[in-house]
Amino acid sequence: MKVEIPYSCGVLCLELPDFSFVYKSTYGEPSCSAERMVMEAAAEPVASPGLSESLKKRSGRGVVIAVSDITRPIPYREFLPALLRFIESNGISRDEITILIATGMHRPSTAEEHLYMFGRFVAENYRILDHDAEGDLAVISGRTQSGGEIKINRFFAEAGYKITIGLVEPHFMAGFSGGRKTLCPGLSSLDTIKNFHGYEFLSNPGACAANLHGNPCHDEALSVAAFAGVDFSINVVLNSGKKIIRVFAGEIVMAHKKACEYVRGNACPPVRREADVVITGCGGYPLDATFYQCTKSLVTSLPCVKKSGIIIAAGGCIEGIGSETYREMLRKYNNDYRSFLNDIKVSETIVKDQWQIQMQARFDSHVGWRNVHFYCHGIVQEESGFLGVKAFCCKESEIEKTVQAEIRTLSEEGAVFAVIPEGPYCTPVVIR
Repeated sequence: MKVEIPYSCGVLCLELPDFSFVYKSTYGEPSCSAERMVMEAAAEPVASPGLSESLKKRSGRGVVIAVSDITRPIPYREFLPALLRFIESNGISRDEITILIATGMHRPSTAEEHLYMFGRFVAENYRILDHDAEGDLAVISGRTQSGGEIKINRFFAEAGYKITIGLVEPHFMAGFSGGRKTLCPGLSSLDTIKNFHGYEFLSNPGACAANLHGNPCHDEALSVAAFAGVDFSINVVLNSGKKIIRVFAGEIVMAHKKACEYVRGNACPPVRREADVVITGCGGYPLDATFYQCTKSLVTSLPCVKKSGIIIAAGGCIEGIGSETYREMLRKYNNDYRSFLNDIKVSETIVKDQWQIQMQARFDSHVGWRNVHFYCHGIVQEESGFLGVKAFCCKESEIEKTVQAEIRTLSEEGAVFAVIPEGPYCTPVVIR
């Protein structure tokens, strides 16, 4: 059988044995334009008045629309102009509107990314700001679920009306993305973000993909969102072609819950049998732009592979490994996950991006890091020996044939394969 796996800005066309297990989402194609879906959802929301009626109840000047950053492939340019026109038609001037990019601890966005994400008209005619987790923050009355102080972006906290827009997909630690995650970690302080990703949270078995019940990350983010206050939430769901397939708008908790139910039914297929080898993409661009983001697909593929089996993954990594802190931490521990976990377990401080390595430790404990074969063209081989995987750094033109060669070898040895073409956007789960 032939399988296409998104890779960077293209696809890998791979040949696999016909008896391979293939896990795909079942969303289908959009029934109408993204603009129409968003505006219809805003007019008939979940557990909330329609957006027009809701805007009349704003508490003061200033409308902030919090959006995800470039790592989430939401096609804002297809619907945001219409949404902005609608807001302005309700008596709100353009200079009152701020688009706030909920970066969490990711890097700031660029002018080129604004054009790519929002289109030229929005990029050139509206105020666009990046959240800074160590910048201008406001203390919110109340405490997080775990007892921490709540500090969020001041622009958002002091706005007269607050809108969030997020992508709902399976998330390897928070269960599902979207909804409350725009606030935490998206618009939260450095301390809140570190706590959200701390050792205790991620050691909890409930902090896993497609699960909200008893998930400490979900509960923490919910508590931040509740105290921060969100007037209207828009949650989009994308199909495998990264087209909006459904929109759930309205009250932040209930709209997100409906979206999660829909995603669970379409992108969380039951594992049919543990395979000897799992082949997974890393979501394609923009998600696979760094190794940091690519690790999500390695973790979410674990339910499909046997103990000590093999994971084969491919991600472009055109922006390299990730943050300097993440890269240097990987270099320091040099594939020694056991020492890393022992150190962060007893440490009184939480270091930026340690959580991603803690999640990587899950695949090390299940298959062993040497059995995770990662293919990319954006990292040089000399910088790949400490990533906690067995990396194969090739020219982009050689990735497909190199991956195919390993598949052919393993197939001749009689291996049973599972394939997850969409990477973390489709998360197989074990039904107990």
